[in-house]
Amino acid sequence: MSQQEEIVLWIDQRWKNAIEKHLRDETLQEHLENVLDELCNQLPEREYERISRAIQSEAAAQRAEEEAARTYAVYHVTERGQEWYFKTSPGEELLAVGKKLRGYITKDSGVAPDKFIGMFFGGQPITAKEFDALTALRMENTGKVRGVFDVNFDKREFSAVHIMDGWQTWAMRDVSVAVYHATRSQFASGDDKWRKLLDHLKGKEITSAGHLSAQNFSFGEEIIESDGKLNFYLQADFDVDAAFGTFVCTDQNDDWLNIYANYDIAEDRPCDMLELTLCKGDGSEESWSYPLNAAEQDVLLRKMEEYCQQQTGMSLHDYAQQFREEPEQQQGPVMKL
Repeated sequence: MSQQEEIVLWIDQRWKNAIEKHLRDETLQEHLENVLDELCNQLPEREYERISRAIQSEAAAQRAEEEAARTYAVYHVTERGQEWYFKTSPGEELLAVGKKLRGYITKDSGVAPDKFIGMFFGGQPITAKEFDALTALRMENTGKVRGVFDVNFDKREFSAVHIMDGWQTWAMRDVSVAVYHATRSQFASGDDKWRKLLDHLKGKEITSAGHLSAQNFSFGEEIIESDGKLNFYLQADFDVDAAFGTFVCTDQNDDWLNIYANYDIAEDRPCDMLELTLCKGDGSEESWSYPLNAAEQDVLLRKMEEYCQQQTGMSLHDYAQQFREEPEQQQGPVMKL
C-alpha cells in the first residue's frame, strides 16, 4: 500500500508573502514541492528506481483492487436514429432503469432531458465490442455487471439480459405500466416492488431482432454431423419475422424458414452464426446468416447441451469428442452426411 507521509512546515505569513513576491508564477507550496522532486531526482539511480518501481506497483495494485470492487450496468440506447453505448457505476438493475424510462417518457419528474441518455449522470462511453464483452460477463453471474440493457426508442422496445434466459424484450409501454404498478405504493418493500414488476411483465415478452432468448431456442429432429460440425435444427415456433425480417408468419404466401445452429467439433464450441434458408412457395431459396451476440451464444450453448443430453445421453463435449477421435466409426442416433 502507499506509504504517504505528511510534512508540515510552519512559517510566519509575512515571510511567506515576501518569498512569494520573488517567486515566478508559483506559490511557496508549489516551489517546495518542486524542491522535493529535485531532491528525489538526486538520489542514487538504483535507489531512485527501486522506490519508483515500488510506488508504481502499489498504485497499480490499488487501482486493480478498486476496479475489482466496482460494479457496472451497461447500455445500448437508440433514439432518433442515433446510437450510444455506455456504462454506469455502481450500475442500475431492472427496476431502477424502468423508473428512469417511465420518468423520461411520461415526464413525471417535470422537465426531462432532451435525450434518454441525459437521465444518466457520469456515464462512461464504451464500444459495441466492450458492450458485448460485458454482456458475456453478465451471463457469467459474477456480480460485476448488475444489468445489461438495450433501449430502442425508434422501435419502442426495452430489452434486458437475464442470467438464465438471456435477452428479454418488452414493449416500452408495458415496462412503463409495470413500473407504475410496482412503485405506486410508497410503503412497499424493495422485494414487493420487484415481485409486482415481474408479475406485470410476465407473459408480455416479445421477439426482437438481436435479442433471442431461451424461449426461442428449441430443437427438433436429429443432430446431424456435417463438415466438422454438429448441426441442430431450430424449430421456427416463434415470431421469426420479428427476429429475422422475413414474411412467413402469414397466409399470404407459402414460404417457410429453416434455421440451423451449428457446433464446431474442432473448436468445441457453438458457431457464432445461425444459418437460415428461406424456402419460397415458387421453389426458390434464399440463404443468409444471423450473427449471435454474447447473451444469445450463452443461452444457445445451454440449450444445445440440454438437447444433446436428451438425444444421446452424453454431454455435448463428450459427444463431439467421438467425432474428433473416430470420425469414420461414429454410430448412433445421429445421422452423418
